[in-house]
Amino acid sequence: MFTPQGPTVRELAVQALSSVEHGYDLLAKKFDETPFRTPDPVLAAVTDTLRPLGPFETGLDLCCGTGAGLSVLRSLCTGRVTGVDFSAGMLTEARRAHPKATLIRADALALPFAPSFDLAVSFGAFGHFLPAEQSRLFTQSHAALRPGGVLAFPLPAPPRVGSLPYWTLLGFDGAMRIRNAVWRPRFVMYYRTFGLTDVRERLTGAGFEVETLPIEALGRREDGSPRCRLVVARKA
Repeated sequence: MFTPQGPTVRELAVQALSSVEHGYDLLAKKFDETPFRTPDPVLAAVTDTLRPLGPFETGLDLCCGTGAGLSVLRSLCTGRVTGVDFSAGMLTEARRAHPKATLIRADALALPFAPSFDLAVSFGAFGHFLPAEQSRLFTQSHAALRPGGVLAFPLPAPPRVGSLPYWTLLGFDGAMRIRNAVWRPRFVMYYRTFGLTDVRERLTGAGFEVETLPIEALGRREDGSPRCRLVVARKA
């Protein structure tokens, strides 16, 4: 599915009926052949938007998966680059792609770091955290950053109500809620639980100063608003 080298429908079904951790272990070897991997143009656009905010020394990729975000950190950071994920399978693939990075298996809700990073990024992972967990996620991220450190991640504009993407995401989230109501273990992945207003409030509650920057390389909508913003949360 997706590409000849990508996962089959059966493999995706088995993954979807697993836990989040085991599902990604199963998908790891073929993950980069799916649309779930953050596209290179998005990574490049985020890199260009972040660059003027530097310089940065040490970098952390939260929920790094196979390591797409590590390439952003390597472009922006002069020192140590670290990735953290709780899927052993995804970390194995990340090590193949980024042998010089420090890779650690850990839960993003219980990060094993003292304040030691200047920049933390994350790509496409926050839908795996329920709204009740997001404040803890941001508190953990805040604790891992040095004073003045930045947590940054892209946040696409929500689709217009009634559009095909709107109904697609609504249908996906509805199907996941039904799946998690009737099947264990749960597979938490929701696309509509991470809105800018709530995210800003939770980041502020965790101690961050928050701003958003338009990612101009990804274009603007017909009303002039950016298609994607970079959320920049700075530790005071």
